[in-house]
Amino acid sequence: MLNIIERLDRTRFSAGVCVSRKGGDLDQVVDRLKIPFLEADFTVSPRPYLTLMPRAWRAGRKFRAHGFALWHSYHYTDDYTESIIARMSGARAWIYTKKNMGWGSRAWHLRTRFATRVAVQNSDMMKTFFGNRSYQKKARALPRGVDTSKFCPQSPPTLGLRASHRIAADSVVIACVAQLVPVKGHPTLIQALASVPNAHLLIAGSPQDRDYTTSLHERVRELGLGDRIHFLGGVKEVASLLAEVDIFVLPTWAKWRMEGCPVALLEAMACGKACVATDIPGSRDLVEHERSGLLVAPEDPARMASALNQLVGSIELRQRLGQAAHQRVLDHFTLEKEVAAHEAIYDEVMGTLEA
Repeated sequence: MLNIIERLDRTRFSAGVCVSRKGGDLDQVVDRLKIPFLEADFTVSPRPYLTLMPRAWRAGRKFRAHGFALWHSYHYTDDYTESIIARMSGARAWIYTKKNMGWGSRAWHLRTRFATRVAVQNSDMMKTFFGNRSYQKKARALPRGVDTSKFCPQSPPTLGLRASHRIAADSVVIACVAQLVPVKGHPTLIQALASVPNAHLLIAGSPQDRDYTTSLHERVRELGLGDRIHFLGGVKEVASLLAEVDIFVLPTWAKWRMEGCPVALLEAMACGKACVATDIPGSRDLVEHERSGLLVAPEDPARMASALNQLVGSIELRQRLGQAAHQRVLDHFTLEKEVAAHEAIYDEVMGTLEA
């Protein structure tokens, strides 16, 4: 969101940011932008229904002085009360970005009916969720983008990971960058690595789920892979991490239906890495199988191992897929293209309102 705000045409758009609670890592970034930065409740409980409107009106009152004409929601959940609060604040339009593959609840349909437009992050969403005529009129394809000045093949390797983990110069290094939560499918990748000799795996991600994290470490010990699998924790210098690896993997499980447009995968592609991803919504829009990466069936360690062994065994294949992945990002998934798409949807909405 902040990448978009930083690059919006300031002669046409004046942005503000609202969070439910300040204190996050990005607060200083917002402050540097010198834009309104609000701490306020932008949702309320829908129940009891009899008092929903007055409660939404009170929440919306906190925003009125800022005169926001358009309200863009980046909320992950199916909450629909934000749209009511937005209208109570005086906003003339409410847009939401569909970030994950959750669907089916009555609340998601209310959220969509109340929206002026929906920014949709992958083609599966567009077909499955927004295929009917009324939703088609609102849905606009708006995939994510990455900063290709930061994530590029020339990113400098500054972390010294091979040396710190005593990885031999002739070993192939595989990386997975994903929070340690069940949706990301780390067990599949760990199991697969047992069948991929002469390769080390770097797992970068904050341990968001304690039980899940413990189970990953236990599985590594059971398989005797402690000397080849390295848990890095959260890594802020992701571009530097990617500069030191040969292969990137995103093993997301299909059953969780969460990925919208996985930025970690885009970042690795932008850095020119050969990528393996599971064939799920979001990832399959980014990777063209055997052209700009490899797609494998989710939750299938044997197929994951087969794909990894192909890449481990061929420098030429890694280079070819990595170069194609980099070009694909340049052609379709740059931050500049994402900003332009946001500006287009904002122009469309405001133009319709003024017509």
